[in-house]
Amino acid sequence: MTIAATEQISTESTITVAPQSGYTGAEISGVDLSEELSDQVIAEIRQALLKWKVVFFRDQTIGHAEQIAFARRFGKVTPAHPYEENPPEGFPEILPIDSRRYGTQYGRKRTSYDSSWHTDVTALINPPAFSILRADILPPYGGDTAWTNLVAAYENLPAEVRAFADVLDAEHTFENRATQGSARAAVIDGKPLRTFHPVVRVHPETGERALFVSPGFTRKTKTVRNLGPRLSSHLLDALWEEATRTEYTVRFRWAPGSVAFWDNRATAHLAIPDAGHLGYDRVLYRVTIEGDVPRGVDGRLSESLEGEAFLGA
Repeated sequence: MTIAATEQISTESTITVAPQSGYTGAEISGVDLSEELSDQVIAEIRQALLKWKVVFFRDQTIGHAEQIAFARRFGKVTPAHPYEENPPEGFPEILPIDSRRYGTQYGRKRTSYDSSWHTDVTALINPPAFSILRADILPPYGGDTAWTNLVAAYENLPAEVRAFADVLDAEHTFENRATQGSARAAVIDGKPLRTFHPVVRVHPETGERALFVSPGFTRKTKTVRNLGPRLSSHLLDALWEEATRTEYTVRFRWAPGSVAFWDNRATAHLAIPDAGHLGYDRVLYRVTIEGDVPRGVDGRLSESLEGEAFLGA
């Protein structure tokens, strides 16, 4: 398939979608997220998002309220996070991704809670459908985020591997990485999250199949049902190596006014930890939109082992 440098969504559209790589990511221009957008523009953004899996907006001037209002056009907005107890005052939906909260690791400032590849909160029975992240304080360089297209990764596997993966389930667990003895660690330990998800999930809107083996949530136990620990570990590592091949990824350089909007049902992302040694702060704000319970190729649903559904309003 040949992809033009830019593409108009429709003949009447006022927005422009510029693909950023062969498989993943597009930049949308002609949209002011501080305004009340028409239903047509919202539909066009959703169409671009479903196609490119993550879309980016530049030069936006919005705050918490406008970010939440925009998110509500795409579904029910959840609380900030299952374990977030200190969101910005008056905005319980906002999760700060704030280096000033994370301390240091190996002598370097941590710029994100989890700097490994992951899809947001897949330990939940119904992980978020979408996430929207807005830049606030940025280092002068570094601190980029990368996304990978899990549909492309699945579709390019050999048919025999796809057929094998289609029938497997992997355990996703929220790993407590908070400082032991801290209040946050106690909260996480008191509300464990564990779920068996299909290794391949069917996208509820597009019908596409995507790998669903988020390392940030499968690394603790590395358990695939009925395979045992050794085979589980080797298989998850092999699938993830395929999922993060360079050609499936896009890397986004943040700038003031940048907003990223991605589909958690078809992507994973990585906060690249290359700015912590410089000592700069990095602050972004995330909102998430309520997701469905993942469904496998044969129609089976995910199975919750611990924890409740995470619902929005």
